[in-house]
Amino acid sequence: MFERIISLIGTEKLAKIQKQRVLIVGLGGVGGIAAETLVRSGIKYLTIIDGDTFAASNLNRQVLSFTDNIGQSKVEVGKKYLQNINPDCQIEVIDAFLTDNNQDLLKEYDYIIDACDTLNTKLLLIKYAKKKNSKIITALGMGKKLDPSLVKITTLDQTYNDPLAKNLRLLVKKNHLDGSIPVVFSPEKPINKEQEIASMMPVPATAGIYLASFVINDIIK
Repeated sequence: MFERIISLIGTEKLAKIQKQRVLIVGLGGVGGIAAETLVRSGIKYLTIIDGDTFAASNLNRQVLSFTDNIGQSKVEVGKKYLQNINPDCQIEVIDAFLTDNNQDLLKEYDYIIDACDTLNTKLLLIKYAKKKNSKIITALGMGKKLDPSLVKITTLDQTYNDPLAKNLRLLVKKNHLDGSIPVVFSPEKPINKEQEIASMMPVPATAGIYLASFVINDIIK
């Protein structure tokens, strides 16, 4: 299944990709696309964490969401979906929301993709990556935005126009952590100030591809 990838980067670099262990936290509109992109790109060892179930409101943007899996666990659906792409992919599922109280569920990872929405969990993952010497990339706010061409990879200390990024910057500074954490970010201003996080597929899907692209390109240099 990887003949087109081998034609692009060669067998040695594909072998490097296949050896890496990746953690994805959050399997929604951003994380689901990131997971699919990784598996289609050759990642064989993947851990996915999410305690949520699919709802009808997910159908407009989440690649793993279908009418026949509403109410089902996102990670269990995700595992089946991803192994239908590559049955040799070894996927560990953790059907829970990651918090300080259950972070002992985490293991050793080469890369961590933070695709969750919770500020405290983002901080937890940054600290964990530093402690374990894992590489991490964090997705910032992708709701209330419409222009996928503005999504980019940068560092947390270079972000603006994003309330989630602002709060994370403050939290990182308060905890005396390095602010040059790789992030996927859009400078597009939120299109409204409603409390509900409105969203369509193009922006979060683009963010998910960028997260996976960061990992793949870092592996193959």
